[in-house]
Amino acid sequence: VPIPSYALTDACCFLLSPLFPSSLEFLRGLCWVTMKLLRFLLRFHPPGIILEYMRRGELHTKSIDLLDLTADADVDLIVEEISAQEPLITPSKQPQVSQLIKRLQKRIGRKEPKYKLKKKVKAHVLPLTNVCLNKSGTRFITGSYDRTCRVWDTASGKEVLSLEGHKNVVYAVAFNNPFGDKIVTASFDKTCKVWDAESGECLHTLQGHTAEIVCLAFDFESAFVASGSMDRTAKVWDVQSGKELATLQGHTSEVVCLAFTRVGNILVTGSFDNTCIVWSTTSFRQLHCLIGHQKPISNIAISFDNTLLLSGSMDATCRLWDIEAGACIMTNTSQSDVVMDVCFDSTGQKFASSCVDGTVIVYDTKLLKPIATFKEHTAEAAKIVFNPSGTRIVSASADKTSKVFDIETKKCVQTLDGHSGELFSCAISYEGDTIITASKDNFVRVWKG
Repeated sequence: VPIPSYALTDACCFLLSPLFPSSLEFLRGLCWVTMKLLRFLLRFHPPGIILEYMRRGELHTKSIDLLDLTADADVDLIVEEISAQEPLITPSKQPQVSQLIKRLQKRIGRKEPKYKLKKKVKAHVLPLTNVCLNKSGTRFITGSYDRTCRVWDTASGKEVLSLEGHKNVVYAVAFNNPFGDKIVTASFDKTCKVWDAESGECLHTLQGHTAEIVCLAFDFESAFVASGSMDRTAKVWDVQSGKELATLQGHTSEVVCLAFTRVGNILVTGSFDNTCIVWSTTSFRQLHCLIGHQKPISNIAISFDNTLLLSGSMDATCRLWDIEAGACIMTNTSQSDVVMDVCFDSTGQKFASSCVDGTVIVYDTKLLKPIATFKEHTAEAAKIVFNPSGTRIVSASADKTSKVFDIETKKCVQTLDGHSGELFSCAISYEGDTIITASKDNFVRVWKG
């Protein structure tokens, strides 16, 4: 039985041990003294139950991850296994846990939607650079060569805010999901700006890079923003104060992609110098330099459990790395051309790559081998994203279409067409009921399931 992270005095242990003879009952006794379960929160993607509890007067959360849950799994057995490992789940709480698992199973067994065009949004006069959805899918943002970022209502297709102030191309944009109350923009003017997503107020201008900024990300607690630049550095900024916390120097060429782990205080950067670097966001020191690719890195992704890094490269390979060890687990050469994008599904049990020749390949993370290959695109597949349940993958291609591929049947189940220019990006909402596609025709199309 895993021991909780808190400590207990010898006197307390002496008093409790006769009352709770088994190790599990003893731990539950500790919980009774030091912790109080307040409520359960359900997480659909990936499947899990969040426990919210008080400990020594402070609010805490912990997650019970059910990444292998299936629609026909034995619920009683799962509850029994959870109860055997989690002291907060007492016999009186087991019926609630059982009902929550059944709700998760119902969602897993839900039929995937067919998408219909809902809105066509002429986002900007000058070319689009990037798009992003908030977690709920109620709003999306666009960046443009017109030096602005615009916020849109997904349902109506109407502009909500225009975020103005940059002096050059707005190249990268992001919400601080899952919160969605802040937006960050990165520009060729060498600055980032943090905005209030409701009022449109510019909260901070982040200055310090000496060349164009081409990538950025919030961490999952919305405490940090990381930015990557053509000046060969990444910077980490404090969201609350807008102050620079660190300049990460180590790459010898442009930093073109970056990603935070969900927990563990890790940032990974990818560069045109063919390497990825793993950084601590506590000490801001380099932990590992991941060497192996023969050409520039195109994109990276991190698995849900924070253990694996996936890197795609212009050398026509994708590599899987152990983040903690800094070691390459697998080099995949199934791609026949430059890898444009890589991604994990919500559980981390599948990953995918897309190529310049339009091929999309899905892999099993445990087996380390391809499980589905799609060749329906006739031009570059620039962007891919899994649907929330991990059963399908959505692509955006230079052939002017987005396609929805079913992994189990290995077939294209839908083509989202109508754009008059190449597609460069797509995104799907947390619920999986909304897809947005962005094109060089300067339109964003909203598709509803």
